Amino acid sequence: MQEIASLQAKDAQEAEALRIKYLSKKGVITALMNDFRNVPPELKKEVGMKINELKNAAQEKISQLKESSSVAASAADNVDLTRTPYPIKLGTRHPLTIVKNEIVDIFSRLGFTLAEGPEIEDDWHVYSSMNFADDHPARDMQDTFFVESHPDIILRSHTSSVQSRVMESTQPPIRVICPGRVYRNEAISARAHCFFHQVEGLYIDKDVSFTDLKQVLLLFAQEMFGPDTKIRLRPSYFPFTEPSAEMDISCHLCGGKGCSFCKQTGWVEILGCGMVDPAVLEANGIDSSVYTGYAFGMGIERITNLKYQVKDLRMFSENDVRFLNEFVSAN
Repeated sequence: MQEIASLQAKDAQEAEALRIKYLSKKGVITALMNDFRNVPPELKKEVGMKINELKNAAQEKISQLKESSSVAASAADNVDLTRTPYPIKLGTRHPLTIVKNEIVDIFSRLGFTLAEGPEIEDDWHVYSSMNFADDHPARDMQDTFFVESHPDIILRSHTSSVQSRVMESTQPPIRVICPGRVYRNEAISARAHCFFHQVEGLYIDKDVSFTDLKQVLLLFAQEMFGPDTKIRLRPSYFPFTEPSAEMDISCHLCGGKGCSFCKQTGWVEILGCGMVDPAVLEANGIDSSVYTGYAFGMGIERITNLKYQVKDLRMFSENDVRFLNEFVSAN
């Protein structure tokens, strides 16, 4: 009886093993009952009562062990494995990541696929394939970070290099969105940094027009800044697009009436765009007599500033937890 009372089981599996050991057809108590016939007649009554008491005690003990194991298992099933251990607080995505994901999501719904490439690039993919002249100012040391031992290797100054890699390896139709970090040799201040983030888009197919570009950018602006957002396109110049334009959106703070944020103009510049120059198509192995395309590019920091009014670009890279905690609800 003392042995039965001291039985323990960590789980239902161990409790079942004890039942088999003591109460099964080949168990200990069953063996005692089978040997009962060898007990002298004058002791049968006493021994029989002891065996029955032992059997009842074993059944009751094993039932208790099974029940307690079931309760423990149920409690374990109810544990929230996604809960953060106290006292560690849940983190949040970086504001630039939040905005980048939103931009990529909008263009994904418009049929663009994600494309990425290396940050350490060669001159061909960053400049030559994008129709930059050999004496273009962007190649100067003041703008581009060069690897000293390999003058042809640079830190990419825009994500157009990803577009070049896609064009040289894929035949149209091409519709990609290319986010990533870029580097330029600029003095760090509240309005500029030596590294920042861009998102560029590229669409190449037959009969692609400037109207297609304008409509896609209008849909993007209204999805990002609200359905009442208006856009305007101003003529500009980029080596890799012709014609080229810069796009403004109506200021979402004053509704286009004019305020200090938009410098009383009612408009805020957000991106550059244009039709892909035929020379770029040919340089990357695409027949410009058959295909046309458009491209656009924007700074993620710029869009983030417009959405959240962050006035100092340095805050994005200083990892100040107080600043990052302001974006918990934006995830």
